[in-house]
Amino acid sequence: MTRLGGIRGALERNRTLRWVLYSGIVGVVSGLGACVFFALLEWGTYFFLEALAGYPLMKPGGEHLVTLDRSPVFRRWMLVFLPAFGGLLSGLLVYRYAPEAEGHGTDALIDAFHNKNGIIRTRVPYVKGLTSIITLSTGGSAGREGPIAQIGAGFGSWVARLLRMNVRERRLMLLAGCAAGLGAIFRAPLGGALTAIEVLYREDFETEGIVLCIMSSVIANAIFISIFGQRPIFDIPAIHFAGPVELLFYAVLGLVCVPFGFAYVKTFYGMRDYVFRRLPLKRAFVPTIGGLLVGLIAYWRPEIMSGGYGTIQQALFGQLPAALMLGLAVLKILATSFTISSGGSGGVFGPSLFIGAMLGGAVGQISHGLFPQWVGNPGAFALVGMGAFFAGAAKAPIGALLMVCEMTGGYGLVVPLMFASVIAVLCSQGWSLYEKQVLNKFHSPAHRTDMVMNVLEEVKVRDVYDPSLPVTILPEDMSFRDLKRFMVHTRESFFPVVDDRFHLKGILSLPDVRTVLFEESVAELLVVGELASPPVSCSPDESLYEALMKFLSSGYGQIPVEEKDIGVVGILRLEELMHAYHKEIQKLRED
Repeated sequence: MTRLGGIRGALERNRTLRWVLYSGIVGVVSGLGACVFFALLEWGTYFFLEALAGYPLMKPGGEHLVTLDRSPVFRRWMLVFLPAFGGLLSGLLVYRYAPEAEGHGTDALIDAFHNKNGIIRTRVPYVKGLTSIITLSTGGSAGREGPIAQIGAGFGSWVARLLRMNVRERRLMLLAGCAAGLGAIFRAPLGGALTAIEVLYREDFETEGIVLCIMSSVIANAIFISIFGQRPIFDIPAIHFAGPVELLFYAVLGLVCVPFGFAYVKTFYGMRDYVFRRLPLKRAFVPTIGGLLVGLIAYWRPEIMSGGYGTIQQALFGQLPAALMLGLAVLKILATSFTISSGGSGGVFGPSLFIGAMLGGAVGQISHGLFPQWVGNPGAFALVGMGAFFAGAAKAPIGALLMVCEMTGGYGLVVPLMFASVIAVLCSQGWSLYEKQVLNKFHSPAHRTDMVMNVLEEVKVRDVYDPSLPVTILPEDMSFRDLKRFMVHTRESFFPVVDDRFHLKGILSLPDVRTVLFEESVAELLVVGELASPPVSCSPDESLYEALMKFLSSGYGQIPVEEKDIGVVGILRLEELMHAYHKEIQKLRED
């Protein structure tokens, strides 16, 4: 125990060493969790869709964990009932053991950061992982991002509680776990880290967590690729950005993403609020209805099932007609809404990639057909659409850009990705895919103390203290006998002690001299300068935040205001500071 206490003490003293160790722990735990999640999901998908239903599931180039042959008989009718079975099973598990694991998961992570002090119950990662595997492997239209974000964040929160961290550190560990999960399962360490700190806000970043998120994401990614390989999820042809004229067509793509993103968000939450939550059923059985509706669509178009990564792969190679891709984008919006809005467990990032790829592929095909001299490869538009659609819908342009680049290796399209993403974000400011997002840090309960500090930093001492009020000062050579006579005529408790040039030499606190107050033997021996405590003062140009820190460190209720060449010019009282603070807060509320 002594050795453990010594290690903990060393970590507390060395902030850098502490965060390196803690981020490493979160990276390892979340990375292993992502590996288990991915392996079970792949085998589950093979069992239900390929072995039982015989569906010829298309896969992206970088994901071929299960290489067994599918059933030779395609039982299309099973596609109707498999999502319903998955919805029933996941609904029973979620509402029995962890109701907060319903839905897409990322909102639960955001809510835990802003409103729940970084706490996610220990059971949530396990329930979320199992139910998401069931939902996705039986054909539910959802993605991996929400589940793995909540799973990783849950591990981070658990580690923070295990190490007895404070609220601020627990929130950062929550983000580190999220980043680690995303960086591992999407093989996108930088994109995962930036998405974790970007998705919390519509117009801000949680910059304090960037180093911790990058470190945990890199470690988790290293573990994942050491087991499953480092090949990107998607293969792409040799595509590149042709030139400035092509930007016009990418701008059109960015604009096309806006109405579809709006329809995606409104359909998603409209289904939840006005359809599924009003059904006269127990909540545990509602995902069954959603799964059945997905199955009816899948009977006609199986491409919308699960993540649809194989269909995205085809779009990247320009192998799908524009009309089909537009139809699949609309059907994916409906299928995802049926799956997740009904309470099924899964993410919305994967469906966003699918919808964006279909829209991009359609715009690329049409543009190539009309202007072949300017648009060379339609598949490039599918890749750009993946990033632009999610950026506009989720207000996470940087994270989306990097995630798509790392998932495809399409770094040659960074310029059109940036351009189309920014257009999509600028034109979609009034709504977001994540309803728990807040505008910026000052709208987050997690940063209330930052708001207090910001308010106090905006006000100067000279704006608060009254220089016209008389200041009671004591000369440092004043005798203790004279001090006792003086005390009879004052109600003050703190007095500046000055020299003959009115420069501050100390603070006399009457509570501190009570022990010698009635000692007649020292009356002629002591002077005020010997009784005074070390000087504490503030200048008129200091902020109220700096003054508050001096109040807290000294314990005084009054602090002298001192100018460099003049000396003591006034007194700042703690009551005046607090009154000024409340006045500024009231102004903010009225604005």
